[in-house]
Amino acid sequence: MTTKDDPHLPLADGFDDLTHAQWQKLVAKVLNRGRPEDRQFDGPTAEARLHTTTVEGIGIDCLYEQGEQARPIGHPGVMPFTRGSGYRPANVPWGIRALHDDPDPTRTQKAILTDLERGATSIWLEIGDHAVRPEDVAKVTDGMLLDLAPICVSSRTDQAAAASAVLDLWRQRGLTTKQARGNLGLDPLGAAARTGSAPDATAMLSTTKTCLADYPQVRAIAIDMRPYHDAGAGDVDEIACAVATGIDYLRRLEEAGIDATQAFTQIEFRVNATTDQFLTIAKMRALRRLWARVGEECDVPEKDRGARLHAVTSWRMLSRDDPYVNMLRTTIACFGAAVGAAEAITVLPFDTVIGLPDEFSRRIARNTQVLLAEESNVGRVLDPSGGSWYVETLTDELAAAAWTALQEIEGAGGMTSALADGLVAARIDAANSERAKRLAKRTLPLTGVSMFPQVDEKRLERIPRQRVDIPAGGLVPHRDAEVFEAMRDRALAHAQTTGSAPEVFLACLGARRDFGARETFTSALLAVAGLATPRSEGGTAEEIGAAAKKHGARVAVLCSSTGKYAEEGADVAAALRQAGVERLFIAGKASELGENSGCVDDAIGMGMDVVATLTSILDLLGAPTAETTATADKATKNQGARR
Repeated sequence: MTTKDDPHLPLADGFDDLTHAQWQKLVAKVLNRGRPEDRQFDGPTAEARLHTTTVEGIGIDCLYEQGEQARPIGHPGVMPFTRGSGYRPANVPWGIRALHDDPDPTRTQKAILTDLERGATSIWLEIGDHAVRPEDVAKVTDGMLLDLAPICVSSRTDQAAAASAVLDLWRQRGLTTKQARGNLGLDPLGAAARTGSAPDATAMLSTTKTCLADYPQVRAIAIDMRPYHDAGAGDVDEIACAVATGIDYLRRLEEAGIDATQAFTQIEFRVNATTDQFLTIAKMRALRRLWARVGEECDVPEKDRGARLHAVTSWRMLSRDDPYVNMLRTTIACFGAAVGAAEAITVLPFDTVIGLPDEFSRRIARNTQVLLAEESNVGRVLDPSGGSWYVETLTDELAAAAWTALQEIEGAGGMTSALADGLVAARIDAANSERAKRLAKRTLPLTGVSMFPQVDEKRLERIPRQRVDIPAGGLVPHRDAEVFEAMRDRALAHAQTTGSAPEVFLACLGARRDFGARETFTSALLAVAGLATPRSEGGTAEEIGAAAKKHGARVAVLCSSTGKYAEEGADVAAALRQAGVERLFIAGKASELGENSGCVDDAIGMGMDVVATLTSILDLLGAPTAETTATADKATKNQGARR
């Protein structure tokens, strides 16, 4: 109960204070369950077992403590702007920005009006021959109240044309300069990252001058981190590249007669939000801190140093298979972006990577934000994660690591040189290499793809996007799920060619209580590659061998308990070999077979390289290679179509 003198609820009363060593002992007690006496963990070792790192080496502890002295964390809207760039109204805490890239102007115009009528507060157009054409901008925005809803643009092919199309639109509609609102999407270094060409800042410089002179509510520049993130950049490099790009633009603008204070009003950062909500939150907080530090060094007035952030749910994290799981991914990412205090958020529809979104997927993407803002009340508190020992520590570590990376980029001559010389690509390659290992071993799991796949799912059909080829030298975008989807495509192509999916025979020894757990694990793992799993349950070695021969099994897996392996494993293995099995696995460890461990070729279990193993099985079974499966499914035609 609270009292008049002490209004705080004493939640900790009656509980003894625990030391860190006591907590470690409790952790060890849990981890030691089922472990042999001679392999028990002590407290520090148990805690170390729970320590993880990001692909860039940022440590994630399992417990964060306040420490001896809590440091001030500041306030939103003031230096160092970690906690936010300013006040956010509770009724509209962030802008709900809907992305549109359908080349059909009639469909796009209808979709835009639907979005605006049902919750979106601004529109984002991808402009180019592959998306909304410049000449169709007026048509797709017909009926849109441009003085109320900001319009933002981007272009993978011609940023200058995209910006000009919107400026022309405002002039045609007779908007006064103060009524026009939005962002013109100019980012020459982002274009260079995509194409591998030298950046051309001509349009950025001239359009920035136009906005400063005539359009006070329009920003000319959008520093877009999607090319880097989609190519595999981690959070540290995303922050570093964003700030390095901003510094590069400050220099170019200064040479053109635009000072840093004016330049700060013209820049917006487009960042990526992922399923790691805490990394998303900390990344946005760290980016604001670093950008404010740049502003401080450039004598920008304090009130103008806060970075404006447009968060986009990560395209790289989305899957083609079991796409409805993408709703969960984008909801978590949107939550992280909201808590991280983004000024605008775009939730990509769950079917984005399959083709052009339909009305239902757009509705879900839109309502994800509406529900978080209006029903979950996420935006009613500024920086709700502020003061969390985990978030504050993670923010500090990301900021420090990004500042070090930024210094490396600056030491190499700045962002333009770092792109041209391959420094940025090398850093991205390092993150990709580590991420690939984690994906392959499923320590970075993808629900519905590398874990719990739906083998018999009916794939969604969507209108395909127009393909945009990636020039040599450009950063190549790819999704985390693609390596697993490619294996599924191989299995599908095999089924279309032969009439049945490639099979791996499960030899289940004993009763279900013996083999059930491992049979379930193995069948789910093989399903990741679309492999069918006919099986035998119990029976003698001869009966199991006969069943395998009936199925024409070339690959088989022993599934059972340690005891059954010791009793029957060698005999069953011999029967399977005699039946024609060329490659034999054991679910568990080969050592469970005792002195007969050499009768199997490999083991299936936690921590294995799933991609290497499943690929080798597909190769053995003659599944078409990735190069020959391009026409196996219409959806695969969209793999190269990037927003």
